[in-house]
Amino acid sequence: MKILHTSDWHVGKVLKGRDRSDEHEAVLRSIVQAARSEDVDLVLVAGDLFETAAPSPKAQGLVMRALLALREDGRQVVAIAGNHDNANLVDSVYRPVLGELGLHVLGTPKAPDSGGTFPLTTRTGETAVVAALPFLSQRYAVRAAELLLHEAAEHALDYARRVAAILDTLTAQFTPDSVNIVMAHATLLGGRRGGGERDVQTGFEYEIPSGIFPASAHYAALGHLHRQQEIPAPCPAYYCGSPLAVDFGEQANEPGVLIVTATPGRRADARHVDITGGRKLRTLRGPLDQVIDEGERAGDAYLRVILAEKARAGLGDLVREKLPNALEVQLDDAHRQRPGSRSGGRPSRAGRTPTQLFGDYLAEQDVADERVERMFAELLEGMTEGQAGTAV
Repeated sequence: MKILHTSDWHVGKVLKGRDRSDEHEAVLRSIVQAARSEDVDLVLVAGDLFETAAPSPKAQGLVMRALLALREDGRQVVAIAGNHDNANLVDSVYRPVLGELGLHVLGTPKAPDSGGTFPLTTRTGETAVVAALPFLSQRYAVRAAELLLHEAAEHALDYARRVAAILDTLTAQFTPDSVNIVMAHATLLGGRRGGGERDVQTGFEYEIPSGIFPASAHYAALGHLHRQQEIPAPCPAYYCGSPLAVDFGEQANEPGVLIVTATPGRRADARHVDITGGRKLRTLRGPLDQVIDEGERAGDAYLRVILAEKARAGLGDLVREKLPNALEVQLDDAHRQRPGSRSGGRPSRAGRTPTQLFGDYLAEQDVADERVERMFAELLEGMTEGQAGTAV
């Protein structure tokens, strides 16, 4: 059985105000072409199809057309929601509609007999059993445990133990004569961040040990971390990575998908296949003349420019005039004003997450208390969940 494993499309993502829908269209077309040229039997999309909980009609159209194209020629397709997706939208709209067309879509965790675990028969007659676990927020983990494990809400299990118990339930239907697959959008302990993931939902409170995957699984298809990597586990467990670098923290990533070969009774193997269509991201550092020279030779790459220059009026405009693809211009650390300096300047907020900005504020106030940072992260997570419609 040949499987294409992809995730973290983030369709609708903009970069410093630049629309990237043309890139996403090209990237999704490349993924479909990979499925065709590799003649795969099964496609796994492990979450974060969209960038936001309220995707635009254009973004939804791109994703829908890609999923339908992946379904062509009798390929089986399974897609789950990630932390960026609107789980209610996926369950209430996409699941019933795409289900009529033979695609398997899941927004929230479900019991095995309600769609959380399902057998698939490929076009060649082979059988796969997929245990699907969409992204679980801290709050929804309690509700999911109640629904799947019949556990009282006040029963104190931490996040990792709840996820492990849920996976035990979902994988109980694995059989020796099928290809058994775990599919999850989650943060595995020891996984390397790609640079563009949400800090709040990849922190230590969301980390789960890879030992929760059963040895009876032939493959664990993971989404959430944007860097392609294997995680040591009782079964082969891989993040396929994002097929498009979503920000400059991911400029060194190699966009691609994984092609997995699996048969009953033998561990699966996975290999990287390049995905094209996304523009390169590059960071240029140095004096003004140097970065302009390098930028003019960077083709159509989007640029982040970090200047080794003293601040002066119009410096950023000058860079953008010479380098239209420069999306971010800032001074390096040696020339940036510090909090509490005589000039009273503050560090640039450009490109920094809410968590990083709050950390800057705490440093300015000389506050070193992890409890305050944790409380801020929980409040931010609650706001994020409210926007996605998944808070309970």
